[in-house]
Amino acid sequence: MSDVHDASYYGKCMVGGIFACGLTHMAVCPLDIVKCRMQANPGMYKSIPDGFRSINAAEGMKGFTLGWFPTLVGYSMQGFGKFGFYEMFKDVYKGILGEKAAKYQTIGFLVSSACAEVIADVMLCPMEALKVRMQTSDEGTFPKTAREGWPKIMEAEGWNGFYRGLKPLWARQVPYTMVKFGAFENTVKAFYDNIFTAPKSSYSKSTQLSVTFMSGYIAGIFCAIVSHPADTMVSIMNKRGGTAGSIYADIGFSGLWQGLGTRIFMIGTLTGLQWWIYDSFKIGRAHV
Repeated sequence: MSDVHDASYYGKCMVGGIFACGLTHMAVCPLDIVKCRMQANPGMYKSIPDGFRSINAAEGMKGFTLGWFPTLVGYSMQGFGKFGFYEMFKDVYKGILGEKAAKYQTIGFLVSSACAEVIADVMLCPMEALKVRMQTSDEGTFPKTAREGWPKIMEAEGWNGFYRGLKPLWARQVPYTMVKFGAFENTVKAFYDNIFTAPKSSYSKSTQLSVTFMSGYIAGIFCAIVSHPADTMVSIMNKRGGTAGSIYADIGFSGLWQGLGTRIFMIGTLTGLQWWIYDSFKIGRAHV
């Protein structure tokens, strides 16, 4: 890919983000269903394996696909905004800081990713609300298809039904993305500074992508921990409504951490795969 950051470059970043986020989130949809139900319905499953066994016994393989369409659409839109605008904001802040950009590089990563995620979450929020409602509603209380679920929310609550979880989503996703990009960029740097010490260009594409995946997975673990309380809040709020204060009064601090182990595994895998797909798609390093 050309080093010129023009409209074509940003377009490729956006399309790469669509593939990176949309496909990976859809791929882990079964795990996401278990995670969301463990958050919204504490005690429903004893563990991740128990969740899989219970869903398979009650619904068969079809139960693991619930919410796949809003997941694919919502996170494709989020990836479009997250990765594309991140690259734009990085260039904006580089231009503002000029020669000081290298010195404050990590701050640039954090600010750029935060700005990009605010935009990306506005794009994600409606489909996230629909997905969570489909996956966590009690049997028979909400449609199991996006085609039927969307008009039901719209008729009952209007756009508020899709955006009431935006603030908790920002609380989850903005710190998550700041850690995701900041930790990833610095972990890659640490690998090449301390382990793969030959010039980066001397390593094969597969080796470089292995470093990408490992760095993404490590960053994903930190992402999951930082953003988990807000993720729990999003799941509960989209299932039953209420305010963050009323939900916290009901579940307490410990309740915010339901399903953390599941989410660490899910987000670590997701983040590693997202960066791997993103770098592969761009045919070059995205973190330059």
